[in-house]
Amino acid sequence: MKRLSQKQAKAKLMLILAMFIFGTIGIFRKYIPLPSSVIALARGSIGMLFLLVWVLLKGEKISFQAIKKNRLFLGLSGFFLGFNWILLFEAYQYTSVATATLCYYMAPIMVILVSPFLLKEHLSRKKMLCVSVALVGIIFVSGVTEVGMSHLSEVKGILFGLGAALFYASIMLLNQKIKDISAYDKTITQLGIASIVLLPYTLMTENISEITLTPISMIMLIIVCVIHTGIAYALYFGSMGDLKAQTIALFSYIDPIVAIILSALFLKEHMSIMGAVGAVLVLGATLISELPEKTTEQSIS
Repeated sequence: MKRLSQKQAKAKLMLILAMFIFGTIGIFRKYIPLPSSVIALARGSIGMLFLLVWVLLKGEKISFQAIKKNRLFLGLSGFFLGFNWILLFEAYQYTSVATATLCYYMAPIMVILVSPFLLKEHLSRKKMLCVSVALVGIIFVSGVTEVGMSHLSEVKGILFGLGAALFYASIMLLNQKIKDISAYDKTITQLGIASIVLLPYTLMTENISEITLTPISMIMLIIVCVIHTGIAYALYFGSMGDLKAQTIALFSYIDPIVAIILSALFLKEHMSIMGAVGAVLVLGATLISELPEKTTEQSIS
């Protein structure tokens, strides 16, 4: 039991670190003058290559047996990761960042609500309350209550955002089924498959031959590919084997909160009082959700 709790504590630390890294990507994104689809393709391919070289330099071997054993769920999760990125980019094209963010972060809610049925995880009343509070918090953080929706055409953006959320939720759930494989092998495979999915989309939507980069933007792109993708996804996927889907879902809200706070601090982007309240609600709900529960508490199964 003690060993299990230590593994879970380590997994939570890995997940929190991954969410913090994901949350800082917006700052670096500001200095990369490239379309989002091109950045995503670079993230998947360069992140995969970095991890592959890292594993080989450490003298380790890729376990093709473990990959083969988990090929179905690895293939699906990598495929969904690519489409998750694509739909999120399309959501940004048709609606505001606030609305797209709100739709996208419905994913943790989806995971928590279906986990009792698909993963047989108990959903306690406290967890349900924390989910509700986090949802209210992310509404405040997104700013959608202040920005609103001005055109009916934004419905398309909302649908793309919800589609991205569905794929994101599916990735969380599928990773619960991937067993007996190292974090590196898992991440290399999933990023590689995501890159294959993104390649035709990027070629169809962007003129790659006209892309130019300054030395600063090249450095920023490499940081995003190596740290925000290779390392962060290794931490993210590596944490999933020892945590419940509900925990992973709630901790996912750390990402947008960190992004909002850092953008206010370093990019001087406006953070409203409602946004600050929302950040407190989300982080508070995440923290309280992981406090020990009474054994007598009723749960929904």
